[in-house]
Amino acid sequence: MIHGNNPELKLKEALRAQAYLLGFDAVGFAPARPPPGVEHFSRWLDQGRHGSMVWLEKNSDIRKDPRRLLPGCGVVMVVGLNYRPVREAWAEPEQMDLAAFCRIDDYHLMIKEKLQRLAAWLERRCGRTLPGRVCVDSAPVMEKPLAAVAGLGWQGKNTLLISRQWGGWLFLGDYLLPLDLPPDSPSGYHCGTCRRCCDICPTRALDGLGGMDASRCISYWTLEAKGPIPWEYRVHVGNRVLGCDLCLRVCPWNRFARPARENALIPREDLGNRPLTDFATLTEGEFRTLFHHSSAKRVGRMRFLRNLAIALGNSGAGEAVLALARLATEPEALIRGAAIWGLGRALQPSWSREAQERADLALARSAREERHPMVLEEIAQARR
Repeated sequence: MIHGNNPELKLKEALRAQAYLLGFDAVGFAPARPPPGVEHFSRWLDQGRHGSMVWLEKNSDIRKDPRRLLPGCGVVMVVGLNYRPVREAWAEPEQMDLAAFCRIDDYHLMIKEKLQRLAAWLERRCGRTLPGRVCVDSAPVMEKPLAAVAGLGWQGKNTLLISRQWGGWLFLGDYLLPLDLPPDSPSGYHCGTCRRCCDICPTRALDGLGGMDASRCISYWTLEAKGPIPWEYRVHVGNRVLGCDLCLRVCPWNRFARPARENALIPREDLGNRPLTDFATLTEGEFRTLFHHSSAKRVGRMRFLRNLAIALGNSGAGEAVLALARLATEPEALIRGAAIWGLGRALQPSWSREAQERADLALARSAREERHPMVLEEIAQARR
């Protein structure tokens, strides 16, 4: 590429080339101003569609404009790292299904380390310290809208960034720079009339216009929410214990994406499609060991077992009853309540007679011993 005598363009392309050398799969530059559509964010918050994610309300004005996060910001460099699994195997109902990002190393650390190395390279090139800022889910930045403006792709009807080359399998990071580098051009919107992501969403969290009600999303309930999962969503959780990739998996643009190159982004086999019952006796130490390198560790054992109990109740497998009976004796009411719901599901005629009898005995024991109001209400509902 010929840059003539334009030093800003030369520096920008050198920076892009260096980012590719560091292993990023997509690189673009967005102007340091509020991205298009930012006005919808405030309305989305006002409607309560963010659920209990109150941190999104904080610094909302800063989030809309990168110049408020970094005074003097001239451009936002947006990078993407492909994490498409080699195989996208769909788990059976009695197996644990995890979102792909829960089965790999924590991408936040990986992207941040690469961006910090990029920042060090840029300062050496410029011969001075630059007050830039590296962001990987660690600051109020509208990552996906900025990535769309930077030409990495567009926000699809599933609200994810979709790339012509990488589909929806891109982790994003931002490098706010106090440099007046020329921005790239947006790639345009290419979802057309496709609604596969909207149609497959079990709770109808997607509105088909590029918006999402996070308070209906399975990923929200299994990863973010700290209380009981509402009864009306539990059946729709299915076997998805951590996160939900349904709207991502069905996107037709994903057929163009190659599998991830980084070894740390290759899904772990020990977390893939294993029986749900394998995890019912997980101790705190075992949970920390199992998810030590994954960003899923922030969910914690209690919420993990809450989700597991819901999935066991959806499995229809007779052996799930013993696991649910075990979870119904956990110290945490949140786990016990979810296990009671699962035992109530096992009373249905679609389960084996043996499973129904065992579930009834477990519920009777809980009814005698339980004192927590929330769990007592679950028992009353389960035995109706």
